[in-house]
Amino acid sequence: MRLSVIISFLIVSSFENASAQNAYVKLGQQALMDGDFKVAVAQLEKACLIDSTNANALWMLGYSYYHSENYKKSVAAYTKEISINPTDASAYYYRARAKSYLGKDNQLSAAEKEKYLLGAIFDLTKAISINPNDTENKYYQTRGIAYRDYGMFKLQASGHFYDRNRGINSLKASINDLQKVLNDNPSRSDISSLIDLSRQKLDEVLAHR
Repeated sequence: MRLSVIISFLIVSSFENASAQNAYVKLGQQALMDGDFKVAVAQLEKACLIDSTNANALWMLGYSYYHSENYKKSVAAYTKEISINPTDASAYYYRARAKSYLGKDNQLSAAEKEKYLLGAIFDLTKAISINPNDTENKYYQTRGIAYRDYGMFKLQASGHFYDRNRGINSLKASINDLQKVLNDNPSRSDISSLIDLSRQKLDEVLAHR
């Protein structure tokens, strides 16, 4: 008799938790769609407290953190989501974008900046391997920018973080990625401008041997 009561209690509790989580997820999703990312964060955090394995809630939480400019928490949320769904190219993409912002945060040490800048390149490479037929070429475009950012970091850093060869190679990789995007979309003047910027940086470095 006692066992049946305990089982009944657990079933009811589980149902109530699931209902509460579903309510928080729906409220968070609606706030996200309305562009109210602070409210979305508040609701989705509650949903993830109830069930930290809900990949959909974690993805939306990472997205809401990203648009709230809380990049470290965005990275953490997407990392949890990826551990559940390791073939989610979009999660790698947004985690990379969050890392790219962190890599340019002057409040961080050079070691932390490098970790985030390299992490962004890794994540975008992973997204490309998962979804090589990205019709928008956003993964290549974003990686081209990430390579440029890392190249400039290696060329401007001091001490053992400075590395001319890695800086040059990163700028070349940036041009290659962006050129692929332009080849697929010849009318994209914005990509032409990005290529020109990477080429300009590369020419400046090569001119000072």
